[in-house]
Amino acid sequence: MTPSHIEHIGIAVKDLVSAINFYEKIFGLQCYNIEEVPEQKVKTAFFVLGQTKIELLESTDPDGPIAKFIEKRGEGIHHIAFAVEDLTGQLKHAENNGVTLIDQVPGKGAEGLDTAFFHPKSTGGVLIEICGHNPQNHDSETG
Repeated sequence: MTPSHIEHIGIAVKDLVSAINFYEKIFGLQCYNIEEVPEQKVKTAFFVLGQTKIELLESTDPDGPIAKFIEKRGEGIHHIAFAVEDLTGQLKHAENNGVTLIDQVPGKGAEGLDTAFFHPKSTGGVLIEICGHNPQNHDSETG
């Protein structure tokens, strides 16, 4: 089960507007999507760079995972996300090979993707997200 590409790199930020301004001003990138993901207590902003996206993450709740991450580690790279074809199959494959799963089943993420996370204690200290479309939830969509 090989990922097709790095879907995005997630970066935890305290101030989404300031972070967006940085990437637009310094690198000439254009933020193409800002959305709130209530289930994850986060507001996101996306940039495209080649086939990879940069996802900025601002907490919407002082007790949310991004707020806790920033409190403990400061702003910075939060996770790397891999695009996979069979999200559920990839979860089972990882678990069968000793990976500790944060999510036993995929949940809803930004941009309509289904997502699940692997715990960093079993991935060399890196929070890994796998993401893709669940055909049952996206019958009318392509991609």
